[in-house]
Amino acid sequence: MSAVIEVRGVTKAYGDKPVLRGIDLAVHEHQAVALIGASGSGKSTLLRCIDLLDEIDDGDVLLDGEVVTDPSVRPDRVRRRLGMVFQGYNLFPHLTVLENVVLAPVRAHRRDREEARAHALELLDRFGLADRAGDRPDRLSGGQQQRVAIVRALATRPRALLLDEVTSALDPELVGEVLALVRDLKADGMTMLLATHEMSFAAEVADEICFLHEGLIVERGAPEQLFEAPEREETRRFLRRLLDAKRL
Repeated sequence: MSAVIEVRGVTKAYGDKPVLRGIDLAVHEHQAVALIGASGSGKSTLLRCIDLLDEIDDGDVLLDGEVVTDPSVRPDRVRRRLGMVFQGYNLFPHLTVLENVVLAPVRAHRRDREEARAHALELLDRFGLADRAGDRPDRLSGGQQQRVAIVRALATRPRALLLDEVTSALDPELVGEVLALVRDLKADGMTMLLATHEMSFAAEVADEICFLHEGLIVERGAPEQLFEAPEREETRRFLRRLLDAKRL
């Protein structure tokens, strides 16, 4: 079975600082893969390279078997097939919630406005945001804004979601509502690649955990294997630090 997202030997450096040092990764249909690791290990850079926001130095990124890092491939065409959600919400402050969600399907995907609006309202209702459709983002809590950002990504009907630390900017009491939405998407079979510091959440939703250390995936496996019986000393050291900080 071919992967929805495949990364082969990807390297990336900023100046003389290597950030990704030969990453191999595959995310299959309906699979959720979690990237964990310390800040600076390369998790966010890897997501940005997959979405073609950062240019890779070597290797290939494939989407549904197509090499999308080929210079002949237009990045905007690739991004229309992926949903990317960042740490910051990046909602347009002058637009309502509904207008934020409808914008990309109409402008980028050339969908009928009324069809896009109906789909947006359906998504907002499903995820408990229907009563905020007419509000501007500054009227929402951080958790609500991040949920709108995820709904906006879903509105384009993406092949896969890329989630970059979607709870890191939230107050602790708001984290749960965002994680509940991602949990629902997992139950629906959404294909997802997510970078997270929420280890218990990663253990719950991910089919595979990839531990990044200094730009390499040094260990990968099912959550129970990686968290309960890690094989590499780098992984054990990372998990010990989380335990000491009471984050695991």
